[in-house]
Amino acid sequence: MQQPLDILERFWGYTSFKPLQDVVINDVINGYDTLALMPTGGGKSMCFQIPALIKDGICIVVSPLVALMKDQVQQLNQKGIKALCLTSGISYNDLDTFLDNCIYGNYKFLYLSPERLQQELVQDRIRQMNVNLIAIDEAHCISQWGNDFRPAYKNISLLRELKPHVNCIALTASATEKVVDDIVANLDFVTPKIHKQSFERANLAYMVFHEEDKLYRLETILKKNPASSIVYVRNRKATLDTALKLEQLGLSATYYHGGLSNKEKEKHQHQWINNQKMVMVATNAFGMGIDKPDVKTVIHLHLPESIESYFQEAGRAGRNGNKAFAVILKNDSDKQLVENQFLSILPSIKKVKYIYKKLCNYFQISYGEGSYETFDFKFNHFCKTYELNSLLAYNVLRVLDRTSVIVLSKQFNKKTTVKFVVTDTALFAYLSKQSLKVNLIVKTILRTYGGIFEHDIKINSVLVSSKANIPEDDVITVLKQLEADSIISLHLTTTDAQITFIEPREDDKTINRISHIIKQQNELKHQQVSSILRYIENTTTCRSVQLLSYFGETNAKACGICSVCIQQKTKATPHINNVKALILHHLKATPKSSRELTELTKISENNIHQAIKQLLEEDVISVTVKNTYKINKE
Repeated sequence: MQQPLDILERFWGYTSFKPLQDVVINDVINGYDTLALMPTGGGKSMCFQIPALIKDGICIVVSPLVALMKDQVQQLNQKGIKALCLTSGISYNDLDTFLDNCIYGNYKFLYLSPERLQQELVQDRIRQMNVNLIAIDEAHCISQWGNDFRPAYKNISLLRELKPHVNCIALTASATEKVVDDIVANLDFVTPKIHKQSFERANLAYMVFHEEDKLYRLETILKKNPASSIVYVRNRKATLDTALKLEQLGLSATYYHGGLSNKEKEKHQHQWINNQKMVMVATNAFGMGIDKPDVKTVIHLHLPESIESYFQEAGRAGRNGNKAFAVILKNDSDKQLVENQFLSILPSIKKVKYIYKKLCNYFQISYGEGSYETFDFKFNHFCKTYELNSLLAYNVLRVLDRTSVIVLSKQFNKKTTVKFVVTDTALFAYLSKQSLKVNLIVKTILRTYGGIFEHDIKINSVLVSSKANIPEDDVITVLKQLEADSIISLHLTTTDAQITFIEPREDDKTINRISHIIKQQNELKHQQVSSILRYIENTTTCRSVQLLSYFGETNAKACGICSVCIQQKTKATPHINNVKALILHHLKATPKSSRELTELTKISENNIHQAIKQLLEEDVISVTVKNTYKINKE
């Protein structure tokens, strides 16, 4: 048998394991059911990949994250390791072929979503596979108290019934003690080995700052720490707006969200990973599977929705062991905003039923039909068609996704439909007067797609571009020219998502089956929002201690480097009269803003504001038209 260290060096190029990895790997190799709780960046995937490569047979990996599955499969294939994933939208014939490959094709990894385990075809083929290990990624999803509960994870027990003699490894980066107990029970672990790496990050300084002008503080932090950074914001529009503002301030920034095309995502991600752009402004769609060790700061411009998601996002800083910063910028409006975004639009069962029916009607799905049908989805058009609140509608789609009624894939797609509306003779007469490029593109389309004179045919502009060896943008330009010249009818549409219906349409019956889950998850969301609000408002307990105690580490010591610890170490608050005297000293030359006074005096912003307030009340100073302060003449 090959040794784990040999596999590590051969495929990953490392000569030693990260903490806990070797212990987990050896337990898995020795056939134990194993639970590994390791923080973001701890190297969880190797804990199942290395044992699976050592043993004969194939490892089945269950994950809810399509993007992460695709990324891991791509990375394995690049290393020469045969792996594939079953995502939504695969035809029955392709699914049949893929599963045959897993039995006869010497594949080492099969990645699939928990919903796939409901299909009889998948279950039947798994029975025939030589499975060497079952790996459950994002294992907290199996618990109703987990951060992203997915009832379909209960289907994983089927795997254990299909392969009762195969051991299982469950992995997660965030789980409370209650969730750990749920994982062990639901996966039917026998004499489990539970390994929990402390979630303490001694090099990571957790900071919370109260800021009325968040952009100014963001600029200050990024210029003070000119290194790779991530800025998390609430929505797609804010990613672009914030990145543009940072660029205008002289900072190198790009942006990322789920609505970008794959080409744009790859471009922006490549720029950031290779330090061509130092700041990535992103929604929480960014970061999963990204292992960039030199991230210096992770800044939340808007409040995260839970401690679990914050801990995971903040944990992307400082993976190289150097000092790094995880910062939340808050102000008085944040509490209302987070309640509006995450609580006020929690969907009631009645609203879920209503929007589910509209969704089925939108795609013209008949009662009892729709199972495993996939559709391109224009979310904004859907909301506009039925006059829906977009936040509420999105939350309903997330509920339907998590409860396996649908699969919602946030990905950019282009659909191009073409039909030639002239005769052969007219077309070739037209082409005789056109450029070589137009001729080449048209002839490539004619050779690739049959029936295009009789029907609207969906064409793949990327494929046409590749065959004709002409940039895709030029293909689209030529198609638009052909439409303008009345040679073709053309429909160009873009979608920012895909929806696959898992269950057949049964309207209220479909939602009644998940109503108890909707109620429980709404209650959990209230608890999670309360926890994040308590965290930002607690200015007496070390930030690291607060986070660690949330995950059950009750004996943690103060870190000494977070915003609370630093505040407690600073000298006693200066007497207000001394602060007032300093302010007047600096105002003698020229009027100054409160920000300038804070920087000049090195006194906290709060103390400066209190002193200014008193000086204004005493009529010693006044506000200028430029919103600065000046000394009043005696």
